[in-house]
Amino acid sequence: MHVGATSLIAALVERGMTVATAESLTGGALCSALVSVPGASAVVRGGVVAYAAEVKSTVLGVPAELVAQVGTIDARVARAMAEGVRARLGADVGLATTGNAGPVATEGKPVGRVHVAVATRNGTRDWRLDLAGDRDTIRQETVASCLSHAVATLTSEPDGRRKNFGPSGVEQE
Repeated sequence: MHVGATSLIAALVERGMTVATAESLTGGALCSALVSVPGASAVVRGGVVAYAAEVKSTVLGVPAELVAQVGTIDARVARAMAEGVRARLGADVGLATTGNAGPVATEGKPVGRVHVAVATRNGTRDWRLDLAGDRDTIRQETVASCLSHAVATLTSEPDGRRKNFGPSGVEQE
């Protein structure tokens, strides 16, 4: 069982919140980590593996124009995925992963370039990761990072006040 998943499930249960995942390069590993935790069924709404660009658009609502402009490995795409899965699955929290786990550069992005996002009612944050290692390592590190950022996001917003986060994950006034 993944320690980050255990922490996130506990934080969600404590707050009476639910979660949904939108995954590309992790191929379901993020949702799998969550459902490996006993009691996850109380908070996990489900997950969408949107490996193909058109699935990101048609199922998650990522604007096709955005994908055409920037590709799928982009912070704005991760944000749209997290917001889309949150809305479509009726969850309080949406998590998203998109990136390049290798073995070669894709869309002009190097192997290890990953974007993760966390969407809540208070806004959406995203993080760019530049990871090293083979496909499995990059995918595992992506899951761990997304879980860690999700826990940090939930625990930094205990009062529920609205926060506005910029594209780099920095809070803005």
